[in-house]
Amino acid sequence: MKSWLSQQVLTHPKRLIIVNVLFTILFAYGLKWLVIDDNFMNMLPKDIESRRVWEEVEAEFGASEMMFIAFGHSGKSIYHQESFKSVWDLTELIENSPYVDEVISISTMNRMDSEDGFMEIDDLQPNRNLSTEAIQDIKIYLDNNPDMKARVIGKSGDFMSMVVRPKDGNEVVLFTNSVLAITDSLLTDYEVHYAGNSYITGVVPEIVQNDVSKLMGIGIIIMVIMLLANLRNVSAVAMVMLIIIMSMVSMLGSMGWIFYLTGIEYFHFSMMNTSMPIILLTIANSDSVHFITRFFREVRKKKDVNEAVTKSLNALFLPIFLTSLTTAVAFMTLISSPIKHMMGYGIAIAFGILWAWILSLTILPSLIVLKKWNLNSAALSQSSYLERWIEKLGQKNLMVPKRVLTFGALLVFIVSFGLWKVNVEVNVIKFFKPGNPIRESSEFIDRELTGSMSLLFKTTGDMKDPHVLNDMLLIQKKAESFPQSNTSISIADVIKSMHKVVMDDDPKYETIPETRGKVNNLFTMYSMSGDPDDFNSLVDYNYETGLITSLLNSISTNESVEMVTELESFIEDEVTSDLEIKISGMVVFLRDFVDLVVRSSFISIGLSIIIIFIIAWIFFGSVRWGLLSVIPLVSAIILNFGLMGHFEVHLSHMTALLTSIIIGVGVDFAIHYIAEFRRNSRRGYSIDEVSIKTTEDVGYPILLDVASNMGFAALLFSALIPLNYMGGLMVFAMISTSLGTLTLLATIVEIFKKHLYNK
Repeated sequence: MKSWLSQQVLTHPKRLIIVNVLFTILFAYGLKWLVIDDNFMNMLPKDIESRRVWEEVEAEFGASEMMFIAFGHSGKSIYHQESFKSVWDLTELIENSPYVDEVISISTMNRMDSEDGFMEIDDLQPNRNLSTEAIQDIKIYLDNNPDMKARVIGKSGDFMSMVVRPKDGNEVVLFTNSVLAITDSLLTDYEVHYAGNSYITGVVPEIVQNDVSKLMGIGIIIMVIMLLANLRNVSAVAMVMLIIIMSMVSMLGSMGWIFYLTGIEYFHFSMMNTSMPIILLTIANSDSVHFITRFFREVRKKKDVNEAVTKSLNALFLPIFLTSLTTAVAFMTLISSPIKHMMGYGIAIAFGILWAWILSLTILPSLIVLKKWNLNSAALSQSSYLERWIEKLGQKNLMVPKRVLTFGALLVFIVSFGLWKVNVEVNVIKFFKPGNPIRESSEFIDRELTGSMSLLFKTTGDMKDPHVLNDMLLIQKKAESFPQSNTSISIADVIKSMHKVVMDDDPKYETIPETRGKVNNLFTMYSMSGDPDDFNSLVDYNYETGLITSLLNSISTNESVEMVTELESFIEDEVTSDLEIKISGMVVFLRDFVDLVVRSSFISIGLSIIIIFIIAWIFFGSVRWGLLSVIPLVSAIILNFGLMGHFEVHLSHMTALLTSIIIGVGVDFAIHYIAEFRRNSRRGYSIDEVSIKTTEDVGYPILLDVASNMGFAALLFSALIPLNYMGGLMVFAMISTSLGTLTLLATIVEIFKKHLYNK
């Protein structure tokens, strides 16, 4: 195969280039069908209980994840004519949006008043133009009904709020953009805050994509500068970047093609997929850098381009194939992830890696053959500074291998204690830094209004049974007992309010009536002057299924786990009626997603290490080499996750994918080292010089690969905390895997080289 490929490269380079370019164009055409999926909910498996309940709730009561809007002027009372005109106009315009199902605001809420023992139902805000007296009357009514007031007026009385429910949970971006366009045009004279999962889902993906695109651009510029500084040849750097771009476009196009051919939604491009270009760029860069640097070393010796290309292909065909295969297989293990969108992630990036392998061994050497090289140039006649430095470093390390190995092993051992400190955080609000406008707005609504995170209780039973209704109130009381909780609402609250109203507004009757008949009478009385459809978001038509909605501050993932666990235990122990209760909502999703992220990480790590070991064992024909091939990546995984624990870097569905980066580059470096050691030991180098020769051959491309990827430290300046983590940890992953190869692996091989030489 190597001989045939060399012949094709030397005799038909243009044909190889044309064929590969045509295939790349074909793959890139799939971008036409690439679907951007902005809905966080789609990452949850359809078979988990919380998602099933959530879908049942949405089918019965409408979308449960809403958008919260608050407007006003800090320190100035909201009870004035202009603010009531604004909320009226804003409500009317938003209700006319095709993407909006319902608006809950002062202008859409009803008030219940007692009239000679009868219940009168009227609009809380009867019209747009209110007198000062009418506004004062509304204020008095809300002060007497604090639960209702909490849903529409801020705690300081200077902000008014409204809740907007989307019509279709799958059109969140269109919904968000529609509402924002209306509020931006109408509320120009107010301070405005937004919150809620619908809002976050609508705006965050675009922020992430813009941030990643901008910072990746900076990273690529730095990569080009580093490559130019070391390769000292513009054409060589351009060839490397061409391979990277062609691989990246083909990978993204493959997602579109697979979705077009299969219709499987796991191949949508979600927020989680924004790390794919970064990962593929790193791996494609590694393949190209290894080939270019090997060609430069060979051409200095042979002074012949064709012979140097042939030597490079012979030397790198197996290691580049193995690194591509093991890395692609490592990503393919994501098929087993409980987060099914990772399946699409793994398959698409594995395709990109394999295509980068093909391009690195076809187009790259073909371009080199066609290029007219100046063999007397500095790039092709002299070693670079980094190349000379790594040769000296390799010699020093190999002089004291046991000392270097002991120090490295001790470092890994000490850092490993941080593994038990790693926390998981998947709440998107916590992804933003303090001071960020999105986080500030959410925290404002948490602090001054009802909160922006939901906890849903789907209740099944007789919604007119006093025992059932009292148990619903018991659950609400428990939910509201948490310090993060602000308010809750259910049909039981409405029954209490109606009971108080018909009893001449006597507060002692703000309770559930004693008999089912009395409860039914309240509903009948309401229907005489009100609209029974007002209860559609609280109870079904047959009064058999109810919904309790609890609104909380945005909480951390750990808090959500504790809260849901305590609520489930409370319901099991304290609810005594024939009431079936299922919990869902964003708080529960966070709890469930934690488990999925942790399981996904462990499964991916475990399977990857086992499969890489087996592949290396098979191709190198030795269990020893198989074990040695996984040492650098295992060490790097321990170092990275240990440091995450020590420095309180949270694991999320975005940073969890760092494991794949570590495995990808870690196994690449190790296989290149092992393949070169075996090749050198069989080419006649003595047992005393084989290790030094190996370090000279692979050390430079490894460190150049690391140095050229340092540009992705630009992610440290992202507005999103997970991208900060990803930038910092990616830089450390590159350093730890390279040093793991050139210190731990190299010194182990040196210590046991008598048993490994010529094996």
